[in-house]
Amino acid sequence: MRKRKTILILLLFVLFIVEGTIVPWLIPYSWQTRLFPHLVFVVIMYFSIFENRHTGLVLGLIFGVLHDVVFYGAIIGPYSFAMGFTGYLVGLPSRSRPIPLPMVLILIIFGSLLLDSTIFGIYSLFELTHQAYSWALVNHIIPNMFVQFVFALAIYVPLRRQLEILTKRRSPEQKS
Repeated sequence: MRKRKTILILLLFVLFIVEGTIVPWLIPYSWQTRLFPHLVFVVIMYFSIFENRHTGLVLGLIFGVLHDVVFYGAIIGPYSFAMGFTGYLVGLPSRSRPIPLPMVLILIIFGSLLLDSTIFGIYSLFELTHQAYSWALVNHIIPNMFVQFVFALAIYVPLRRQLEILTKRRSPEQKS
């Protein structure tokens, strides 16, 4: 079980590297300044939904700090806070029962919207951006949400199988 969890966390690191190196090459030139898909965050939301909301919180904090340091650097903390907070919130509905695919995808969309809106709010608060929320919604948040939704749909089956294997092996007392 520990080996499988370690492999999944290594997958997050590999996905983090792919997100910063290969994904920018796949984005069309006209969308380079608008589209910043957070593929690692989608996997963190899956961890939060199928494994444990606390795991989503911790992974969100860790990979959020990595995003702050490696990619965005204006201030340290917005991505860490937003990913951790959103990862925790997305995991709340799955505490008592299994969640079907449509609900998982709705949670992914909600999480993507909440992440980007929180980042925009923090950047607006500290006056790092001067655009209106409606402009950011149309030009950044909705395109990111769409890409993250497609990615979430593409990895749903293999990742859910792996995460369900982890949760089935754990006893009910450990899962909270």
